[in-house]
Amino acid sequence: MKTEIFAITPPFTQLNTPYPATAYIKGFLNTKNISAAQADLGIEVILQLFSKKGLQDLFSHTERSLSVDDPNPKSDNAKRIFALQDEYLKTIDAVIAFLQGKNPTLALQICSDDFLPQASRFATLEELDWAFGAMGTQDKAKHLATLYLEDISDYIVECVDENFGFSRYAERLGRSANSFDELYNALLKEPTYIDHILISVLKEKIETVLPKLFLISVPFPGNLYSAFRCAQWIKANHPEIKISMGGGFPNTELRSLSDARVFEFFDYITLDDGELPIELLYQNITHPVPAEAHFYKRTFLLENGKVVYRNDAFKNDYKQANVGTPDYTGLLLDKYISVIEIVNPMHRMWSDGRWNKLTMAHGCYWGKCTFCDISLDYIKVYEPVAAKLIVDRIEDLYEKTGQNGFHFVDEAAPPALMREVALEIIRRKLAVTWWTNIRFEKSFTQDLCLLLKASGCIAVSGGLEVASDRLLKLIDKGVTVEQVAKVTRNFTEAGIMVHAYLMYGYPTQTVQETIDSLEMVRQLFEVGVLQSGFWHQFAMTAHSPVGMYPEKFGVVKDTEVIGTFANNDINYTDKTGIDHNKFSFGLKKSLFNFMHGICFDYELQDWFDFKIPRTKIPADFIEKALNDGDQFNTKPTAKVVWIGGKPSTEYFTKSKKGNTWEMASLTFHDKKETFTVQTNKKEGEWLTAVLNKVSISNEKVYTFQEVKTDFEQEMENFELFWYSKPINMLREYGLLVL
Repeated sequence: MKTEIFAITPPFTQLNTPYPATAYIKGFLNTKNISAAQADLGIEVILQLFSKKGLQDLFSHTERSLSVDDPNPKSDNAKRIFALQDEYLKTIDAVIAFLQGKNPTLALQICSDDFLPQASRFATLEELDWAFGAMGTQDKAKHLATLYLEDISDYIVECVDENFGFSRYAERLGRSANSFDELYNALLKEPTYIDHILISVLKEKIETVLPKLFLISVPFPGNLYSAFRCAQWIKANHPEIKISMGGGFPNTELRSLSDARVFEFFDYITLDDGELPIELLYQNITHPVPAEAHFYKRTFLLENGKVVYRNDAFKNDYKQANVGTPDYTGLLLDKYISVIEIVNPMHRMWSDGRWNKLTMAHGCYWGKCTFCDISLDYIKVYEPVAAKLIVDRIEDLYEKTGQNGFHFVDEAAPPALMREVALEIIRRKLAVTWWTNIRFEKSFTQDLCLLLKASGCIAVSGGLEVASDRLLKLIDKGVTVEQVAKVTRNFTEAGIMVHAYLMYGYPTQTVQETIDSLEMVRQLFEVGVLQSGFWHQFAMTAHSPVGMYPEKFGVVKDTEVIGTFANNDINYTDKTGIDHNKFSFGLKKSLFNFMHGICFDYELQDWFDFKIPRTKIPADFIEKALNDGDQFNTKPTAKVVWIGGKPSTEYFTKSKKGNTWEMASLTFHDKKETFTVQTNKKEGEWLTAVLNKVSISNEKVYTFQEVKTDFEQEMENFELFWYSKPINMLREYGLLVL
């Protein structure tokens, strides 16, 4: 069957896993019987560049620039790498195979300290050994191999292409590009060395596929330049192919596009959910009807030399249940590269190993945070997917890709849906590993976290943002610092890693609040309820409440002019007049140390080279918040679930001072140990029966009230029994109230 549509992700995103947009679109097109192919050009360019032939070509290309008469003399580091080129040529293919998981025994060689050529990136090794301690051989080898690749990357940046980067390319040209001029002028220049590799890969793909519609997904600013280079080559060499851009960048940045020059490269630019817009483009292209009979969904195109936005199709967007399962066919799943930079535990997990991407719910169930683009459909249109369908998709992807790791890419996964998904995973006896983004809300009880862990959840990331209750209220985050502390403790005690997104420079934020926020973060790490974090400086975006109503937040836009190209990040003036940039280094350096369990006893002043106020947060604030135990008050509607196995029950008679009574002994086996609980016979019989009823293997789920009623049909004093030693022990081993 002829391939009608070809979808690509241009360079560069992640090295370890494909960005999921094209897989989502291919999965949808499968449901419409529209033949589609896909490619991640980023990983394909990287594999061509970082190969023996790729490096031979690179060193040959740069030989003259390393000569003594070069008008732009190169650094000693670049000269060292060039001098060691034979060592790089000898090792590159073996190292890439190792990072692809195909050559694990090479770890011993890599760790031997005389296998890899070493340039400037290796100068940090001693410091990292001090900070991270002893790593396993495989991890250490991955880290050393990562430094080796970064050395080569530095060489490329210095000698070949200053815009090169592993996870982004020419990102500067895409950031806050209100005018198309700079990017347009760059595209008029001769293609760069990296561009030539990209075009050679693209040429081979296009000549094989020959699609009618070429889709380019642009998730980030760092994909924009190469997206235009791809479109430019197609226009010049295959003008019969129609080209459309979609993805995260146009969704947020190009909503007010008016520069007609963009359509020298693209025929269409679609916004928000891509399924229906792409289906309509396909129909318009493949069905020869007059142009006036064409209908579009959220699509920019050129008509009579002017950029127009068409949204005249009557058909509604597809429900999440009907968009299909992501399909990774055609992507080189066995060739992605796992790297370990290890500066941040969550970033390390992000880049090490391959993750299948799925979504629990479209949009955000909270949808109120004032810094977030909550006016856009990808946030504001909330639609959860049924738990059974989510787990069907997990099983389907597991079978097709052979990978059991899943990253749910939700804005914030809903706790109730996470619970149902976890129950379904455990019911189906699936061995999967997964992680997602959440809000730190009180629904994440100790028992829910234990359930999530039992289903394979290994990490969550969530926005603490500014650890100040006043600012959290202004952000409309719907949480307090105390609540965050308790929720992070629940996850941590269940064995789930917690990463916090942290923010500084929010409108009206004072210097005192920045320092107090840092103290809160210090305490969260010190008591061990947070394992990872990252500070972001606040950025005002056009589609957030702060961007739309700046006067409510004490900021003034620098200009009201709307650019003709990208419009999202807004330059503004904070009426406080505080320069938040100066806090960046101190916040990040302190966090780096806190993440490694050190320097908690430093004065906060030690992290800054300018005077800061003393914190007003008591030194035991977080500790007290964690010790402030909530009164245990189970809701009658809470679900009772037993995730342990069936007990073996024995009955025996106990006697004391002439009195005898019958007892029950229930023995359980969990993965780590065997334990026994004892009750009187009647309670033991009831307990055996009720554990069978509330077992996770059953479809019916019993509420706490139903369990209580069941008990009271035979016995009295349910509360006395429920809080007794046998039940407390079972609560520790998997009797969950959710």
